[in-house]
Amino acid sequence: MPDLWASLLATEGLALLGPAAFAAGLVRGFSGFGTGLVFLPVAAQILSPFGAILALIFMELLAPLPNLRRARASVERPDLLRLTLSAFLLLPVGILVLTRVPPELFRLIVCGLALAMLAVLLAGLRWRRPVPPRAVLGIGGLSGFLGGVAGLPGPPVILFYMARPLEPARIRATILLYLFVFDLLLTGWMAGFGHLVPEYALLGLLLGLPGMLGNWLGGRLFDPAREGLYRGAAYGLIALAALSGLPVWG
Repeated sequence: MPDLWASLLATEGLALLGPAAFAAGLVRGFSGFGTGLVFLPVAAQILSPFGAILALIFMELLAPLPNLRRARASVERPDLLRLTLSAFLLLPVGILVLTRVPPELFRLIVCGLALAMLAVLLAGLRWRRPVPPRAVLGIGGLSGFLGGVAGLPGPPVILFYMARPLEPARIRATILLYLFVFDLLLTGWMAGFGHLVPEYALLGLLLGLPGMLGNWLGGRLFDPAREGLYRGAAYGLIALAALSGLPVWG
């Protein structure tokens, strides 16, 4: 373990993770999502797939804490329970797939998912009809699988809620709480599969400090009346992170 920690500290580009954690926290603070979409494309350039995901998990366990209490008052509880249950069941399948994914492909998957989700959001999709419970379970299952294989459980859930005609505060609260619960589930499954490496967990906790600062600042800045402004800022940071992580840059 000491050798791994020394090797980790000597990793080229490690200093970029602090600013990436702050930017990711800022986006999540005022939009309720986006931590992985901003952080993982950067981390995938520096850490191994499991290292990047573990750092993200433990960073996210700390960073959203300033905003969780306020979010509980607005959350869609039935949806949260369905999403959590189905994600729990499909998440280990994604982790098993990840064990067979090389780092170069992991990096490409992460950046591709971030850009694909951004494109759909920018298209302005809106879902006007009621969503049956089975559909919510399916969305949670897809979220669990993607969370296991790429560390990105958010895209299916985010697209689902951003496309629904709900008030911004309710959307933000439900996504924020679901992603926090998902991190707890992923931590448990990682430990069960023997991938919970203490050095990466500690790195994530350290990154949780700038992440928490970003979350706090984003939460203070959030104003439902300026929803368009915050969405635009979030989309810009996601695009910047995803494009920077594409293998075409070397």
